[in-house]
Amino acid sequence: MRREDPLIVGAGPAGCAAAIVLARGGARPLLVDRDAQAGDALCGGFLSWRTAERLRGLGIDPEALGAHAVQRLILFGDGRPAEIALPKRAYGLSRRALDSALRRQATAAGAELVLDTVRHVDGLRVSGRNRSWQTDSLFLATGKHDLRGNSRPRSAKDPALGLRVRLRPSPRLAKRLANTIELHLFDGGYAGVVLQEDGSANACLAVRKSLMGEAAANPVQLLAQLAAKHPHFALRLEPGWREMRVDTIGAIPYGWSAETTEPGVFRLGDQAAVIPSLAGEGIDIALASGIFAAEAWLSGGADAAPAYQQALHRRVKAPLLWAGAAWGLAERPAISKWGLAAARRAPKLVERLVEATRLD
Repeated sequence: MRREDPLIVGAGPAGCAAAIVLARGGARPLLVDRDAQAGDALCGGFLSWRTAERLRGLGIDPEALGAHAVQRLILFGDGRPAEIALPKRAYGLSRRALDSALRRQATAAGAELVLDTVRHVDGLRVSGRNRSWQTDSLFLATGKHDLRGNSRPRSAKDPALGLRVRLRPSPRLAKRLANTIELHLFDGGYAGVVLQEDGSANACLAVRKSLMGEAAANPVQLLAQLAAKHPHFALRLEPGWREMRVDTIGAIPYGWSAETTEPGVFRLGDQAAVIPSLAGEGIDIALASGIFAAEAWLSGGADAAPAYQQALHRRVKAPLLWAGAAWGLAERPAISKWGLAAARRAPKLVERLVEATRLD
């Protein structure tokens, strides 16, 4: 099947944002995704104030979805915790709730959603399990999962792995995390913990592969080892957490961004730029890239892809650098201990770092 209108692979935040803007602009985008219902993706769960503003521009209000308000950041590591007030209200919201709302908005705007598992991309030809497409404009929005034929470079000697466990709702957890997102710093990684709209908590970790190796490649064992070393983190793991599913994803190329692309191929979200998750800006980059790419296509068609990709690379460069620097400090106990002490004495320094990791 040949298409002149854009074909979007992936109906997550990046793909749906592009579909909404394209459909509003008069195009007939086709969204291809393998799942009939939006799942609870491993990455995400925190929406910065910039993300909330961008969602409202797409016609989605996080508060109307029941999102948990977040107004402060608490950093845990060696020594006393440091508390930082966020510049504006942020939110905790599950990817299931967010992605479902974005899908509804995209189809309401006029996008078509087709279910298929894309297996391979060769230039502008997309091969799925059930059918294939030849398109003039391809929007790649598959998140952290690469498609065969479009892999991102991975050169880290000790790459980062992602883990996520959803913690059951409890009064103690609700009290500890009220209006709060927590960042727990480990030797070789970190964990972010935030409440979701249903009262459960999303505990998302980024750790070095070597750390997982020390736990015999067992995610539950790794969490237990971290809890044994870090009392504050242990308190977040309510009784029965071992029974919960632990999701994992390997070899995340944090800090990478696409500088160029082929004419007709627009790379979105984590297929365009991968910011360390401790910055809490991954969803905003996904939405922004989808919006920017759609606007570029509406004004210049398929030929606008290379200029769009170069412009996005320039825009994300500074946030990626600042987030990478923060990650480097966070995973080294000797340095993070000094950083926490500085944060307690001069919280404005952390506030500036937080702002520096935002997409302008």
